[in-house]
Amino acid sequence: MPNRVFSLCMLAAAGALSLSTPAFAEQWNLATPYGDASFHTQNTKAFAEDVAAATDGKLTINVHSGGSLISHAEIKPSVRRGTVQSGEVFLSILSNESPIYEVDTLPGLATSYQDAFDLWQASKPIITELFAKEGLMPLYAVPWPAQGIYTDFTLTDASQFQGLRVRAPNINTQRFVENLGGIPTQTEEADIPTAFSTGRVDAMITSVSTGNSMSAWDYVSNYNDAKLWLPKNIVFVNKRAFDRLDADTRQAVLDAAAKAEQRGWQMSKADAAKSAKALEAHGITISQPSAELQQQLKAAGQQLFEDWQARAGDQAKELVTRYRERQAQQSQ
Repeated sequence: MPNRVFSLCMLAAAGALSLSTPAFAEQWNLATPYGDASFHTQNTKAFAEDVAAATDGKLTINVHSGGSLISHAEIKPSVRRGTVQSGEVFLSILSNESPIYEVDTLPGLATSYQDAFDLWQASKPIITELFAKEGLMPLYAVPWPAQGIYTDFTLTDASQFQGLRVRAPNINTQRFVENLGGIPTQTEEADIPTAFSTGRVDAMITSVSTGNSMSAWDYVSNYNDAKLWLPKNIVFVNKRAFDRLDADTRQAVLDAAAKAEQRGWQMSKADAAKSAKALEAHGITISQPSAELQQQLKAAGQQLFEDWQARAGDQAKELVTRYRERQAQQSQ
């Protein structure tokens, strides 16, 4: 039996026991698709360390990074089944389950860290409710830096997207690329270098952080800092596993999660600045979209927003209203 399959079988057995036997509930496994170099993984490991310290080792969380245990698409189902107790995913990969999960990838809706935080606070109650229906509970969410456009030419007009094969990691990015006339290509972060070297993609929409970690300078020369959206990762837990903990341990997990969320947002900002400098140091030209290109990107994004509102219905109206109210409060 392959080692990976054997490991999953053993974890499934341990996971099942952890939901019924308190002794096993003190050992959790947390699966994340992101590598150890990612600030998200560093933050998740710090969260695990905080939990261990706060509980004097009563609860330990083993972080399995880089998709080493479970593939990205299988993390949420595995946590739901109890195969592992906790997981981290890119929130918008869940968009096939509900349009609400797409909200942080709508171009132009939230383009700054403050807007992204307000959007998270506005959407958190609905996302918590959706997770609860599956026996899951969000612990914290952390954004990636704002998304821009990597090309091997200077991007000045939306017409340059015509026929361009663009890496698109989620459904809204795919729709956005299509609205611009490009050809979206699904590619996981770890596969980006191969996708470029084999000609599967010509360009990509992602953050300065991903560009830096994937050595984007090896295959593109320009980064347009369009600040399209700030997508988030979400860390969550099997609710039954959480409920098996005693009250003090549960509180320790929640306190560590709150700390991880606050720390993670600061890490994201710091990583954005550091990664931008690294890109420039390796010869990538960073530019801002012209007024004309900005309007073209905004028009393509507006199409997505209107479609999303129609699909998400009353929940979308509730979420956007709550978000706009928070924005208004911030501006006062």
